[in-house]
Amino acid sequence: MIVHEKLKHLTEILSRLKRAVIAFSGGVDSAFLLKVAADTLGGGAIAMTARSAIHPQRETEHAISFANGRGVRHILLDTDELTIPEFVLNPKNRCYICKRALFWKLREKAENMGIQTILEGSNADDLSDFRPGMRAVRELGIRSPMLEAGINKNEIRLLSKEMGLETWDKQPFACLATRFPYGERITTEKLLMVDICERYLLSLGFKQARVRHHGDLARIEVGKEETVRFFRDGLADLVDAECKRAGFTYCTIDAKGYQTGSMNRATVREEINEQR
Repeated sequence: MIVHEKLKHLTEILSRLKRAVIAFSGGVDSAFLLKVAADTLGGGAIAMTARSAIHPQRETEHAISFANGRGVRHILLDTDELTIPEFVLNPKNRCYICKRALFWKLREKAENMGIQTILEGSNADDLSDFRPGMRAVRELGIRSPMLEAGINKNEIRLLSKEMGLETWDKQPFACLATRFPYGERITTEKLLMVDICERYLLSLGFKQARVRHHGDLARIEVGKEETVRFFRDGLADLVDAECKRAGFTYCTIDAKGYQTGSMNRATVREEINEQR
């Protein structure tokens, strides 16, 4: 199978390294990369995970559990994006600002440990979305071995399942800063509002949940097949009440359901119009 040829290519890329730091969020992509890197490099593979207000505690705990369960050395790197004025203002290149600051810290930590190579988990599908963070990856010399091997998201899930990784069917996740329209100021209080509501939705059994922060309005995205639950199971009033307790005035359900990068719709449209 072609997918196994790509895995072999990835292994060959990693085998040329002696030691490497893997930027590890605990998501599908970085978990797969960490697994393959650990199998290839043994103790030479070291995971580093950012810990801050934009990363929910539940995701940090999952990353710790995954790394510890495989005997991988795991370092938690405290970051504080809300001390970066440009990030707080939430411009269209927010992800670039965040990634550059993160990878700068990762590189500094790695070099202090005598490690020159840092790996991150972008895959071939990431080239099709608006991802300004990729610019920071290139500028700081961070390697994206799954991009080099041409492995896409579906292939990562397939291979993860074959390897017995519990993350093979883990739902996509992005930091809480992605819940805000560009230009809306990001604060600790707003991040907490989003986190409280998302945790509540997950506690109700929704497999995928995003709470988009539009000022006083919480726009909820869940899997399209799950939207019926709000009305069939009588959850609409409960969710509305929880959103209001968290600090929102209004609560609405997005009829299109969850979509990766939904906050980028306007930006992508603008870029298309500029190119015409």
